[in-house]
Amino acid sequence: MLSLPKIFHFEMAHAIYGYSGACKDIHGHSYELHVSVCSDEEDTNYIPAPGLLIDFKDIKKLVTELIVNKMDHHLLLSQDFLNNNKTISAAENLVIFEAEPTAENLIIFIRNLIKSTFLNI
Repeated sequence: MLSLPKIFHFEMAHAIYGYSGACKDIHGHSYELHVSVCSDEEDTNYIPAPGLLIDFKDIKKLVTELIVNKMDHHLLLSQDFLNNNKTISAAENLVIFEAEPTAENLIIFIRNLIKSTFLNI
């Protein structure tokens, strides 16, 4: 199997509703997202010309448009958090996330979005 990783960086704020630790309050992180495109072939032969599994510029364009541009310098909050913190909903850079915006849920969201987009290309 071949795996081609590409790393992306973005800054984002979030809060986790229902959590009792420090992450219950709005705070920010510097994120490093590793995206790998893999082939499911076990072939040991070289890839025919031009010799690419996928062009890095295509990965960069896709991930930048789908993820980085929509999350970088934004505030991700769940509807539950907003329902219990009414003054936040007017934030200009607010993105309402469909689940609690934990690292785990973000990875699931990103994986599903990238995967579904690649399947439709």
